[in-house]
Amino acid sequence: MTVEYRIEGLDCAEEVAVLRRELEPKSGIESLQFDILQAKMTVAYDADRIKTGQIESAVAATGMRAVGWSEAKPPATFWQQHGRSVLVSASGVAMLAAMVAQGIETGSFVETFFAHEHGGHSHGSFIVVALSVISIITGSLFVWPKAAHALRRLQPDMNLLVTISLMGAGYLGEWLEGASLAFLFGLAAMLESWSMARARNAVMALMGTTPGEAAVVHGDHEHRVPVERVGVDSVVRVRPGERIPCDGEIVSGASDVNQAMITGEPVPVYKAKGDPVWAGTVNGDGLIDVRTTRPAGDTAISRIVRMVERAQHHRAPAEQFVERFARIYTPVMLVLALLVAVVPPLFFGGDWGSWFYQCMVILLISCPCALVISTPVTVVAALTAAARRGILIKGGAYLEEAARIKTIAFDKTGVLTLGQPVVRELIPLGGRSEQEILERLAALEKGSHHPVARAVVRYAEQAGVLAQAAPGLQTLHGKGAEADMAGERFWAGSLRMVEDKGLASAEVRAKIAELASEDGMTMAFGTERETWALVGLSDPVRPEAPAALAETRRMGIQHMAILTGDHEAAAQAVGRQVGVDQVYAGLLPEDKATTISTLADKYGHVAMVGDGVNDAQAMTRASLGIALGQTGADAVMETADVVFLAGGMNKLPSLIHIARRTVAIIRENIVLALALKAAVLVMALFGETTLWMAILADMGATMLVIFNGLRMLQTPRGMR
Repeated sequence: MTVEYRIEGLDCAEEVAVLRRELEPKSGIESLQFDILQAKMTVAYDADRIKTGQIESAVAATGMRAVGWSEAKPPATFWQQHGRSVLVSASGVAMLAAMVAQGIETGSFVETFFAHEHGGHSHGSFIVVALSVISIITGSLFVWPKAAHALRRLQPDMNLLVTISLMGAGYLGEWLEGASLAFLFGLAAMLESWSMARARNAVMALMGTTPGEAAVVHGDHEHRVPVERVGVDSVVRVRPGERIPCDGEIVSGASDVNQAMITGEPVPVYKAKGDPVWAGTVNGDGLIDVRTTRPAGDTAISRIVRMVERAQHHRAPAEQFVERFARIYTPVMLVLALLVAVVPPLFFGGDWGSWFYQCMVILLISCPCALVISTPVTVVAALTAAARRGILIKGGAYLEEAARIKTIAFDKTGVLTLGQPVVRELIPLGGRSEQEILERLAALEKGSHHPVARAVVRYAEQAGVLAQAAPGLQTLHGKGAEADMAGERFWAGSLRMVEDKGLASAEVRAKIAELASEDGMTMAFGTERETWALVGLSDPVRPEAPAALAETRRMGIQHMAILTGDHEAAAQAVGRQVGVDQVYAGLLPEDKATTISTLADKYGHVAMVGDGVNDAQAMTRASLGIALGQTGADAVMETADVVFLAGGMNKLPSLIHIARRTVAIIRENIVLALALKAAVLVMALFGETTLWMAILADMGATMLVIFNGLRMLQTPRGMR
């Protein structure tokens, strides 16, 4: 069975580790999954061996609380919303008051911060001690339950280390330093919680962009209903300036639609009949009617949110490394602190008070908070920022993989090309005019939904021919279509039909050979007696593809290739236009997968960009699978590690930039945290540090890495 909980007090990966250590050893727990963004825990369990009440009790033992999950977050009390802020503020005010009182008593505020007696400061008067104790209690109130749990389990964490340091400061009479430690640790924890809330709200804000009601059209009237009650294939009317309530396609009207929240495109896009639109995007100055294609709970926005939620289960290698490092680092530092407290007094005649003070410094600097929080904050901020730009990255692991990619393979049709054939040229035969041919050909193709048929109809409309669909249309699967018009049987389809009907005259063969030397495909049109015309079609390259690939290459991608099932001439033509290094044509799906393996053996990390089911196998074999979601099937979006919701190949350079920037910030944070700790540690071994230094180094590092990681929520200048 599976049960979902909202975990009150779950803000970072350190707390996830605590919950795992508490729950995983219990009999009946089969698996745990966590969504830090929503403070959500999913537990798969055997109901015969463990009950939900036992699960909730185990969570309560950690100092956190498990509440049954609900999509609608229950209303919070004032204390639940603001309790931590109130306590931290009270701690800060009391600490400042204690400092002022100490400064007045000593006559020097400098001495308040830097005086050093027997390894500490002067104990201070009653008022200083009282204010400091108030600061310590209010600043560390949220820490004690978690510290007690860590002590019971003999698994030291940052909460236990801070609690021991506070007790040590009190024992030594260093009340002001203890107060500053409690306040700054409380402030760091509050900022950590705030940073996760900001990342959470950045994603959930997308859901708030969908209007609550929709104007559903029924015949000659309309009425407003809640969006969740709008069914698929309903027609909703969207007036100028309104948000589109559901995913769908325009059935009447035209307008410029601002879809920046989905695609990241800063300029509104012109939309007319037949064009897709997404829920939450903003209609411009036109009145449009939209036929809904997805239910309200399955819009592009809701899929973005779900994918970002699931992404957190795929932790980045750097995040996993930091957690493993912290598990070793903390016990080692505890042993080192004990040795510092004992060895110098026992063997070198050191002062017990001074070296115990240095022991407290090492305990404090050993808190892995900055290390543990730096990576998940950065990764979640990056995933959120990417999602807001229409790039869905399904986890930190794939984010890091994108930063390592040196080779990219592309499917051709629908990825580098539009996937919508267009008529390149029409060649009349038998002396007939193009107008005469198009009137009948367009009528024959009007009733078909095949992409080639739609391309012919568009070509005819552009030439001023607006034909009605021919009655009695018969589709010949794999060949084409036939219908009776003006007393004759007309057909249109592949060149195979020319041969089957025995109409391959010398003139027809010559023209077919001429078209075959060009890019694209050729279709024929005629009657049972003769061939009337040949039509050359091609699949145009996406307008943005050449520039996007050129920008990607400038970012250091070593090799780019096309993998396609199309014939060699068409593939090579596209390859020349977009500037790839190699073209593999005529490939079956399994051949694409084999080619990906070959490229990986030669170049290392390989990404595969596809949009169809025939690409799924290759995308799975690649180091990173990327899907174009606006054209791809749902199965491909599930297979892919990264989905470009819209915007085509323009998103590829942005993906690589986000990934590399994220990895760079993660490294900065790790180096910063370790460097500050190492500097204070070395000074402590020589007996030259104070708790002030340790506090500033540890809490300062935590705050710095949080704010540095949150930089990923900002859009760098020039990024799409």
